[in-house]
Amino acid sequence: MELAFSEEQFQEAWQELDRPMLSEGWELFTESMGMTIYRLYDQESGLYEYKVFGGLPDCPPELFADVYMDLDYRKQWDQFVKALYETTFEEGKAIYWEVKYPFPLSNRDYLYVRKRQDLNIDGRKIWVILAKSISLPDITEKSGIIRVTGYKQSLAIESDGTNGCKVYMYYFDNPGGMIPSWLINWTAKSGVPSFLTDMQKACNNYPHKKTKY
Repeated sequence: MELAFSEEQFQEAWQELDRPMLSEGWELFTESMGMTIYRLYDQESGLYEYKVFGGLPDCPPELFADVYMDLDYRKQWDQFVKALYETTFEEGKAIYWEVKYPFPLSNRDYLYVRKRQDLNIDGRKIWVILAKSISLPDITEKSGIIRVTGYKQSLAIESDGTNGCKVYMYYFDNPGGMIPSWLINWTAKSGVPSFLTDMQKACNNYPHKKTKY
């Protein structure tokens, strides 16, 4: 079981802030609330990979990273969280996350590892967070909940030069089950900007803000 993230993956993530890597096949999906979303069709799964470019005007980058990493706080501001906690296993730590889905759909749960690096690139401070799903024999699937096994995410954040941050996010998620493609597309189209808007509010209300913010 490969748990480590390579240095190349961290480098590739932050470089998207300077030069979006949109090779053949990537298409503009939607622009909403200051976010531009591109998508790429994945032949194997029949689903799309997504890249999001944009920013949050009133959330400094380090604060964004801190809020994103804070699992206990996310349970307060993310209405779709049913369960979220960190668990320890032989190779390190993993995160269990159950997401509420609207009736009559079954909830989904995730088991994933993540890593954060605070980089200094020629004087630029950039925060990168990588995540991917794993499987652990001790945390089996629960009845009535569908386990998401194809989850990948990359996030890069840096200052926008004022009081906010520039954001790049890559996202792929295979929710499994019999979800119609129109619903998956609608969720991506509205859910990603909505999530980042909620992140903006969460940053503004973060109880552990440092005085320098």
